[in-house]
Amino acid sequence: MDYRVLGETGIKVSRLCFGALTIGPLQANLPLHQGATVIRRALEQGVNFIDTAELYQTYPYIREAIRGRENEVVICSKCYAYTREGMQESLEAARRGIDRDYIDIFMLHEQESDLTIKGHWEAIEYLLEAKTRGLVRAVGISTHHVAAVLAAAEIPELEVIHPIINIAGVGIADGSTEDMLSAIKKARQAGKGIYGMKALGGGNLLPRAQEALEFVLGIPELAAVAVGMQNFAEVDYNIRFFGQSEIPEELKQKVARQARRLHIDDWCQGCGACVAKCGAGALYLEGGQVKVKPELCRLCGYCGAACPLFAIKVI
Repeated sequence: MDYRVLGETGIKVSRLCFGALTIGPLQANLPLHQGATVIRRALEQGVNFIDTAELYQTYPYIREAIRGRENEVVICSKCYAYTREGMQESLEAARRGIDRDYIDIFMLHEQESDLTIKGHWEAIEYLLEAKTRGLVRAVGISTHHVAAVLAAAEIPELEVIHPIINIAGVGIADGSTEDMLSAIKKARQAGKGIYGMKALGGGNLLPRAQEALEFVLGIPELAAVAVGMQNFAEVDYNIRFFGQSEIPEELKQKVARQARRLHIDDWCQGCGACVAKCGAGALYLEGGQVKVKPELCRLCGYCGAACPLFAIKVI
Protein backbone atom coordinates (compact mmCIF):
# COMPACT_ATOMS: atom_id res chain seq x y z
CA MET A 1 0.00 0.00 0.00
CA ASP A 2 1.25 3.44 -0.94
CA TYR A 3 0.99 6.23 1.65
CA ARG A 4 1.01 9.99 1.23
CA VAL A 5 0.84 13.01 3.52
CA LEU A 6 -2.32 15.11 3.38
CA GLY A 7 -1.10 18.54 2.35
CA GLU A 8 0.67 20.31 5.18
CA THR A 9 -1.16 18.48 8.00
CA GLY A 10 1.57 15.92 8.62
CA ILE A 11 -1.11 13.20 8.54
CA LYS A 12 0.04 10.18 6.52
CA VAL A 13 -2.76 8.22 4.86
CA SER A 14 -3.08 5.17 2.64
CA ARG A 15 -3.98 5.99 -0.95
CA LEU A 16 -7.03 3.76 -0.55
CA CYS A 17 -9.43 5.25 1.98
CA PHE A 18 -12.26 3.09 3.29
CA GLY A 19 -15.53 4.89 2.52
CA ALA A 20 -17.80 3.84 5.38
CA LEU A 21 -21.11 5.07 3.94
CA THR A 22 -21.76 1.82 2.09
CA ILE A 23 -21.77 -0.52 5.10
CA GLY A 24 -24.23 1.49 7.17
CA PRO A 25 -28.01 1.93 7.34
CA LEU A 26 -28.17 4.32 4.36
CA GLN A 27 -26.92 1.58 2.04
CA ALA A 28 -26.10 -2.07 2.80
CA ASN A 29 -27.21 -1.83 6.47
CA LEU A 30 -24.86 -4.66 7.43
CA PRO A 31 -25.08 -6.20 10.90
CA LEU A 32 -22.56 -4.55 13.23
CA HIS A 33 -20.12 -7.45 13.41
CA GLN A 34 -20.22 -8.06 9.66
CA GLY A 35 -19.61 -4.41 8.79
CA ALA A 36 -16.77 -4.12 11.29
CA THR A 37 -15.19 -7.26 9.86
CA VAL A 38 -15.23 -5.76 6.35
CA ILE A 39 -13.43 -2.65 7.62
CA ARG A 40 -10.95 -4.78 9.54
CA ARG A 41 -10.21 -6.78 6.40
CA ALA A 42 -9.04 -3.54 4.78
CA LEU A 43 -7.02 -2.46 7.81
CA GLU A 44 -5.22 -5.79 7.92
CA GLN A 45 -4.07 -5.25 4.34
CA GLY A 46 -2.59 -1.80 4.86
CA VAL A 47 -5.49 0.67 4.70
CA ASN A 48 -5.12 3.18 7.54
CA PHE A 49 -7.70 5.80 6.49
CA ILE A 50 -11.47 5.70 7.10
CA ASP A 51 -13.95 8.29 5.83
CA THR A 52 -17.29 8.65 7.61
CA ALA A 53 -19.84 11.30 8.63
CA GLU A 54 -22.42 11.88 11.31
CA LEU A 55 -25.09 11.31 8.67
CA TYR A 56 -23.79 7.84 7.80
CA GLN A 57 -24.49 6.37 11.28
CA THR A 58 -21.39 4.17 11.01
CA TYR A 59 -19.51 5.12 14.17
CA PRO A 60 -20.35 1.79 15.89
CA TYR A 61 -18.83 -0.16 12.98
CA ILE A 62 -15.64 1.88 13.12
CA ARG A 63 -15.37 1.60 16.91
CA GLU A 64 -15.58 -2.18 16.65
CA ALA A 65 -13.22 -2.42 13.66
CA ILE A 66 -10.37 -0.37 15.15
CA ARG A 67 -10.47 -1.95 18.59
CA GLY A 68 -6.87 -2.65 19.59
CA ARG A 69 -5.44 -0.39 16.90
CA GLU A 70 -7.10 2.90 17.78
CA ASN A 71 -4.00 5.03 17.26
CA GLU A 72 -3.00 3.37 13.98
CA VAL A 73 -6.02 4.57 12.01
CA VAL A 74 -6.75 8.01 10.54
CA ILE A 75 -10.44 8.91 10.75
CA CYS A 76 -12.25 11.76 9.02
CA SER A 77 -15.82 12.66 9.92
CA LYS A 78 -18.18 15.43 8.85
CA CYS A 79 -21.38 17.17 9.87
CA TYR A 80 -23.77 19.92 8.82
CA ALA A 81 -23.46 22.03 11.98
CA TYR A 82 -23.33 25.78 11.46
CA THR A 83 -23.22 26.95 15.09
CA ARG A 84 -20.60 26.55 17.77
CA GLU A 85 -22.97 24.49 19.91
CA GLY A 86 -23.99 22.26 17.03
CA MET A 87 -20.39 21.55 16.06
CA GLN A 88 -19.45 20.81 19.65
CA GLU A 89 -22.28 18.29 19.87
CA SER A 90 -21.26 16.66 16.58
CA LEU A 91 -17.60 16.38 17.51
CA GLU A 92 -18.45 14.93 20.92
CA ALA A 93 -20.84 12.45 19.28
CA ALA A 94 -18.02 11.30 17.00
CA ARG A 95 -15.53 10.96 19.85
CA ARG A 96 -18.02 8.99 21.95
CA GLY A 97 -19.29 6.94 19.04
CA ILE A 98 -15.84 5.86 17.87
CA ASP A 99 -14.46 5.77 21.43
CA ARG A 100 -11.42 7.92 20.77
CA ASP A 101 -10.07 11.04 22.44
CA TYR A 102 -9.69 12.81 19.09
CA ILE A 103 -10.88 12.74 15.49
CA ASP A 104 -8.04 13.22 13.01
CA ILE A 105 -9.98 15.31 10.49
CA PHE A 106 -13.34 16.97 10.99
CA MET A 107 -15.18 18.63 8.11
CA LEU A 108 -18.13 20.74 7.15
CA HIS A 109 -20.27 18.39 5.09
CA GLU A 110 -21.37 19.22 1.52
CA GLN A 111 -20.25 22.82 1.19
CA GLU A 112 -21.24 24.66 -1.98
CA SER A 113 -19.33 27.96 -2.13
CA ASP A 114 -17.62 30.71 -0.16
CA LEU A 115 -21.09 31.80 0.99
CA THR A 116 -21.97 28.48 2.63
CA ILE A 117 -18.52 28.28 4.21
CA LYS A 118 -18.96 31.78 5.66
CA GLY A 119 -22.41 30.78 6.87
CA HIS A 120 -20.80 27.95 8.85
CA TRP A 121 -17.87 29.98 10.16
CA GLU A 122 -19.00 29.82 13.79
CA ALA A 123 -18.76 26.03 13.56
CA ILE A 124 -15.32 26.26 11.98
CA GLU A 125 -14.14 28.52 14.79
CA TYR A 126 -15.17 25.86 17.29
CA LEU A 127 -13.19 23.23 15.37
CA LEU A 128 -10.14 25.47 15.40
CA GLU A 129 -10.46 25.79 19.18
CA ALA A 130 -10.88 22.02 19.43
CA LYS A 131 -7.69 21.62 17.43
CA THR A 132 -5.72 23.65 19.97
CA ARG A 133 -7.04 21.27 22.66
CA GLY A 134 -5.97 18.17 20.74
CA LEU A 135 -9.52 17.03 19.94
CA VAL A 136 -9.03 17.47 16.19
CA ARG A 137 -5.86 17.32 14.11
CA ALA A 138 -7.09 19.07 10.95
CA VAL A 139 -10.16 20.95 9.68
CA GLY A 140 -11.72 20.83 6.22
CA ILE A 141 -14.74 20.55 3.95
CA SER A 142 -16.35 17.98 1.69
CA THR A 143 -18.07 19.12 -1.49
CA HIS A 144 -19.67 18.28 -4.83
CA HIS A 145 -19.01 21.84 -6.04
CA VAL A 146 -16.07 23.29 -7.94
CA ALA A 147 -16.85 26.67 -6.36
CA ALA A 148 -16.34 25.30 -2.85
CA VAL A 149 -12.95 23.80 -3.73
CA LEU A 150 -11.83 27.15 -5.12
CA ALA A 151 -13.15 28.97 -2.04
CA ALA A 152 -11.47 26.59 0.41
CA ALA A 153 -8.18 26.99 -1.46
CA GLU A 154 -8.18 30.63 -0.35
CA ILE A 155 -9.02 29.99 3.32
CA PRO A 156 -5.92 29.20 5.45
CA GLU A 157 -7.93 27.61 8.26
CA LEU A 158 -9.25 24.86 5.97
CA GLU A 159 -6.47 22.29 5.61
CA VAL A 160 -8.18 19.35 3.92
CA ILE A 161 -10.64 19.22 1.02
CA HIS A 162 -12.69 16.16 0.08
CA PRO A 163 -14.13 16.81 -3.42
CA ILE A 164 -16.11 14.60 -5.76
CA ILE A 165 -14.06 13.66 -8.81
CA ASN A 166 -14.50 10.94 -11.40
CA ILE A 167 -13.78 10.31 -15.04
CA ALA A 168 -17.35 11.03 -16.19
CA GLY A 169 -18.10 14.02 -13.96
CA VAL A 170 -21.01 12.18 -12.33
CA GLY A 171 -22.30 14.23 -9.40
CA ILE A 172 -20.22 17.37 -9.95
CA ALA A 173 -22.86 20.01 -9.28
CA ASP A 174 -21.48 23.06 -11.04
CA GLY A 175 -19.06 22.05 -13.75
CA SER A 176 -17.18 19.34 -15.59
CA THR A 177 -14.44 16.90 -14.66
CA GLU A 178 -11.94 19.33 -16.19
CA ASP A 179 -13.30 22.19 -14.05
CA MET A 180 -12.92 20.13 -10.90
CA LEU A 181 -9.42 18.99 -11.84
CA SER A 182 -8.40 22.61 -12.32
CA ALA A 183 -9.82 23.56 -8.92
CA ILE A 184 -8.12 20.60 -7.24
CA LYS A 185 -4.79 21.61 -8.76
CA LYS A 186 -5.19 25.15 -7.49
CA ALA A 187 -6.09 23.94 -4.00
CA ARG A 188 -3.11 21.61 -3.87
CA GLN A 189 -0.81 24.45 -4.94
CA ALA A 190 -2.21 26.37 -1.98
CA GLY A 191 -1.01 23.59 0.32
CA LYS A 192 -4.31 21.82 0.89
CA GLY A 193 -4.50 18.11 1.56
CA ILE A 194 -6.93 16.57 -0.91
CA TYR A 195 -8.59 13.18 -1.12
CA GLY A 196 -11.28 12.36 -3.64
CA MET A 197 -14.73 10.80 -3.41
CA LYS A 198 -17.16 9.04 -5.76
CA ALA A 199 -14.45 7.72 -8.08
CA LEU A 200 -17.02 5.19 -9.27
CA GLY A 201 -19.82 7.74 -9.47
CA GLY A 202 -21.79 6.22 -6.61
CA GLY A 203 -21.80 2.89 -8.43
CA ASN A 204 -22.77 4.32 -11.82
CA LEU A 205 -19.27 3.70 -13.18
CA LEU A 206 -18.89 0.11 -11.97
CA PRO A 207 -18.96 -1.20 -15.57
CA ARG A 208 -15.90 1.03 -16.16
CA ALA A 209 -14.31 0.33 -12.76
CA GLN A 210 -10.76 -0.24 -13.98
CA GLU A 211 -10.75 2.85 -16.18
CA ALA A 212 -12.42 4.96 -13.48
CA LEU A 213 -9.97 3.95 -10.75
CA GLU A 214 -6.97 4.38 -13.03
CA PHE A 215 -8.21 7.89 -13.76
CA VAL A 216 -8.32 9.01 -10.11
CA LEU A 217 -5.06 7.29 -9.25
CA GLY A 218 -3.49 9.28 -12.05
CA ILE A 219 -4.39 12.60 -10.41
CA PRO A 220 -1.15 13.60 -8.64
CA GLU A 221 -2.86 16.11 -6.35
CA LEU A 222 -4.93 13.43 -4.61
CA ALA A 223 -3.27 12.01 -1.52
CA ALA A 224 -6.00 9.38 -1.28
CA VAL A 225 -9.29 8.25 -2.78
CA ALA A 226 -12.28 7.17 -0.67
CA VAL A 227 -13.97 4.10 -2.09
CA GLY A 228 -17.09 2.57 -0.58
CA MET A 229 -16.77 -1.14 0.16
CA GLN A 230 -19.31 -3.50 1.70
CA ASN A 231 -17.85 -7.00 1.38
CA PHE A 232 -14.55 -8.87 1.26
CA ALA A 233 -14.54 -9.10 -2.55
CA GLU A 234 -14.67 -5.32 -2.94
CA VAL A 235 -11.97 -4.84 -0.32
CA ASP A 236 -9.69 -7.42 -1.93
CA TYR A 237 -10.24 -5.99 -5.41
CA ASN A 238 -9.45 -2.43 -4.35
CA ILE A 239 -6.44 -3.43 -2.25
CA ARG A 240 -4.95 -5.21 -5.27
CA PHE A 241 -5.84 -2.41 -7.66
CA PHE A 242 -4.38 0.36 -5.51
CA GLY A 243 -1.35 -1.80 -4.80
CA GLN A 244 -0.87 -2.48 -8.52
CA SER A 245 -1.06 -6.23 -7.93
CA GLU A 246 -2.54 -8.76 -10.31
CA ILE A 247 -6.29 -9.22 -9.84
CA PRO A 248 -7.64 -12.73 -10.46
CA GLU A 249 -10.30 -12.85 -13.17
CA GLU A 250 -12.72 -14.55 -10.79
CA LEU A 251 -12.45 -11.61 -8.37
CA LYS A 252 -12.98 -9.11 -11.20
CA GLN A 253 -16.15 -10.87 -12.29
CA LYS A 254 -17.45 -11.19 -8.75
CA VAL A 255 -17.13 -7.45 -8.14
CA ALA A 256 -18.53 -6.54 -11.57
CA ARG A 257 -21.71 -8.52 -10.90
CA GLN A 258 -22.57 -6.55 -7.75
CA ALA A 259 -25.06 -4.05 -9.16
CA ARG A 260 -26.59 -1.30 -7.04
CA ARG A 261 -29.90 0.49 -7.33
CA LEU A 262 -32.08 2.95 -5.46
CA HIS A 263 -34.98 1.18 -3.78
CA ILE A 264 -38.18 2.98 -2.76
CA ASP A 265 -40.49 1.06 -0.44
CA ASP A 266 -44.22 1.01 -1.08
CA TRP A 267 -44.97 2.79 2.20
CA CYS A 268 -43.51 6.04 0.79
CA GLN A 269 -46.08 8.80 1.46
CA GLY A 270 -44.72 11.30 -1.05
CA CYS A 271 -43.76 13.98 1.46
CA GLY A 272 -41.03 15.26 -0.87
CA ALA A 273 -38.27 15.48 1.75
CA CYS A 274 -35.98 13.26 -0.32
CA VAL A 275 -36.71 15.26 -3.49
CA ALA A 276 -35.61 18.45 -1.72
CA LYS A 277 -32.46 16.70 -0.43
CA CYS A 278 -31.37 15.29 -3.80
CA GLY A 279 -28.69 17.52 -5.29
CA ALA A 280 -28.65 15.57 -8.54
CA GLY A 281 -32.26 16.20 -9.49
CA ALA A 282 -32.81 12.45 -9.76
CA LEU A 283 -36.02 12.25 -7.68
CA TYR A 284 -39.51 13.49 -8.46
CA LEU A 285 -43.06 13.00 -7.21
CA GLU A 286 -45.68 11.19 -9.23
CA GLY A 287 -48.95 9.66 -8.13
CA GLY A 288 -48.33 10.48 -4.48
CA GLN A 289 -44.95 8.68 -4.34
CA VAL A 290 -41.35 9.47 -5.14
CA LYS A 291 -39.80 8.12 -8.35
CA VAL A 292 -36.18 7.99 -9.48
CA LYS A 293 -34.41 8.79 -12.75
CA PRO A 294 -31.65 6.13 -12.66
CA GLU A 295 -29.48 7.95 -15.18
CA LEU A 296 -29.16 10.92 -12.80
CA CYS A 297 -28.92 9.08 -9.47
CA ARG A 298 -25.50 9.18 -7.74
CA LEU A 299 -26.45 6.34 -5.39
CA CYS A 300 -25.12 8.45 -2.53
CA GLY A 301 -27.91 7.44 -0.14
CA TYR A 302 -28.37 10.94 1.31
CA CYS A 303 -32.04 10.88 0.32
CA GLY A 304 -32.52 7.94 2.67
CA ALA A 305 -31.42 10.05 5.62
CA ALA A 306 -34.03 12.69 4.73
CA CYS A 307 -36.93 10.23 4.63
CA PRO A 308 -38.93 10.26 7.91
CA LEU A 309 -40.18 6.72 7.17
CA PHE A 310 -36.82 5.37 5.90
CA ALA A 311 -38.59 4.22 2.75
CA ILE A 312 -35.72 4.93 0.37
CA LYS A 313 -32.26 3.36 0.28
CA VAL A 314 -29.42 2.15 -1.91
CA ILE A 315 -29.25 -1.63 -2.15
